[in-house]
Amino acid sequence: MRDSVRHFLSEFIGTFALTFVGSAAIMQASQGGGNLVAVALAHGLVLSVFVSAFMNIGAHFNPAVTIGLLVVRRIEPMMAGLYVVAQVAGATAAALTLKATFPAALFAATRGGGQSVSLDVTSGQAFLLEMAGTMFLVWAVFGTAVHHRAPRIGGFGIGLALACDILAFGNLTGASVNPARSFGPAFASGIFEAQGIYWLAPITGGILAALIYEKLLATDEPEPVDHGAIGAQP
Repeated sequence: MRDSVRHFLSEFIGTFALTFVGSAAIMQASQGGGNLVAVALAHGLVLSVFVSAFMNIGAHFNPAVTIGLLVVRRIEPMMAGLYVVAQVAGATAAALTLKATFPAALFAATRGGGQSVSLDVTSGQAFLLEMAGTMFLVWAVFGTAVHHRAPRIGGFGIGLALACDILAFGNLTGASVNPARSFGPAFASGIFEAQGIYWLAPITGGILAALIYEKLLATDEPEPVDHGAIGAQP
């Protein structure tokens, strides 16, 4: 029971922080005409900090990551369900907190710092962008945190992957790559536009990335020195 509480709280707090800081950055940036770099840095930094802080417990903060790990049997189904509930609850609580503390007009104008699909792209294009961005994020998770031979760099690589996604296509879909991150502001604002994309695309990308990494990239065997890791000595 105590272990379940620890995991729930870590996922709740981490997803709360990601949604709170990310949404607040979007609302603040909107007052200055929009600053994609600032938004990307806010998301990347807060994710890096809290993944590093809670990596010894779990630190998924994203249903797409959790479901990807579930598919490749890196997490038990009951625990995966606990994680997803905590993530959605944390994101929703963060969005409601912002609604209670930020100016009402600003919150309404930015949909609580949530994401929306640009009129410049179709639903299919938005789906592919969110799916691809999630794959990048999940590969960073596996390559820097999940695999037992991963370099121990904390949440740095994972936070950078999210920041890169936002810089690449944040103006088109918001680069959510996280169903909970999108659901929280949607619930608080009452605007659920494109929630199907923000759930299905990241989950699809998370599953594909997890399967590709687990089946094709991960190995327990050391790389031969003639084509192995950088720095290998003959």
